[in-house]
Amino acid sequence: MRSAAMPYAVCAYCQTVILRDGDEFREIGKSAVLPFDVSPIQLATVVMSGDQRLEVIGRARWGWEFGSWNEWLLRGQDLSQHWLGEAMGTFMLLSEKPEILESSVAKAFAAGEAISPGSTIDIGDDAFEASDIKQARCLGGEGDLPFPTTSDWTIASVDFRSSDGSALNLQRDAKGVTAWLGAYYDLAGLKPSNLRTIDGWRIPVGLK
Repeated sequence: MRSAAMPYAVCAYCQTVILRDGDEFREIGKSAVLPFDVSPIQLATVVMSGDQRLEVIGRARWGWEFGSWNEWLLRGQDLSQHWLGEAMGTFMLLSEKPEILESSVAKAFAAGEAISPGSTIDIGDDAFEASDIKQARCLGGEGDLPFPTTSDWTIASVDFRSSDGSALNLQRDAKGVTAWLGAYYDLAGLKPSNLRTIDGWRIPVGLK
């Protein structure tokens, strides 16, 4: 395991999902082999958030009715946890903000209610509007993760966007509801290093 703080890990060779239970390790199932994709991100890629260096330690891939996307788990130098959502060349870098769960929209979502497109959450002076609502199933995972990436793991995910490009996500799964706040980026804006080499794609000048 790369991170002792993460309870689950996926074996890179046999896709066994392993649960850390104290000093013991226990097999709990299998993660599907991840389908091919052309992401430049990989385990051990590093991105920057301000002055903080964030390293990719895990990935979950989610499928929904019209496609799929990656969610990369990042660990900060201070051992903080972040997620980097990736879909169609756009990235959403988020940190957990549990105080958002006190909003009326988040409370209703936690109670099992659906969120409609256009619903808003006010965070300080910013109004976030629901723009992307999905019911998704886990397609597989790799690395170290806070949940098991077995095929029966499902989520309801709602992305919100503010007028200044800030991002907010509410996610409901078997463990409950979490709230995440951050911003949208293109690849260059993440200042990444240790990107994956892809046949037919040249790493842009200034990146590595």
